[in-house]
Amino acid sequence: MSDPIDFAVGGAGVPSGKLGDVQAAADLDRRLVLATQGGLALVARPYALLAEQLGTSEALVRERLAVMLADGRIRRIGAVPNHYAIGYPANGMSVWDIDDKCIDAVGEQVGGLPFVTHCYRRPRHLPDWPYNLFAMVHAATREAALERVGEIAAAIERDFPGVCRSRDVLFSAGILKKTGLRIGA
Repeated sequence: MSDPIDFAVGGAGVPSGKLGDVQAAADLDRRLVLATQGGLALVARPYALLAEQLGTSEALVRERLAVMLADGRIRRIGAVPNHYAIGYPANGMSVWDIDDKCIDAVGEQVGGLPFVTHCYRRPRHLPDWPYNLFAMVHAATREAALERVGEIAAAIERDFPGVCRSRDVLFSAGILKKTGLRIGA
């Protein structure tokens, strides 16, 4: 398939600088965001299908997505599972009050655990909210989720003795949002 957008690329997917090239890239980028904001098709080659729908090549689709990832216009491309639908209705956000001196190292370790799907640092809101590390776990039952949180606690205490001052687990009651930003046509 040939590309209807004919612009020279000046390294790393950057248009050569001609006004038409920049506008063509911006137009394609917008069309890519619009076409993907509802998710990619569940097919063997979703980028090829997307390219066909947009009248361009798969290579250019991949290139423009890589450029938008690199410059921060899109943060990530990934699966967004419905944990309830796949058999994990016990979704627990574990919250941790970790000593600030080592929170980055603790967060790296906790985020690397295979059963932690999200792990991030957040500011405390004292005196009511002392927690500064959040780690999401999913399980078939609350008891299983609590066992996973216990594994996190044991790993933190083993590798960073005394840095965890308190913790809790907040269980979700339902899915509120499973989409990213939406823009209009």
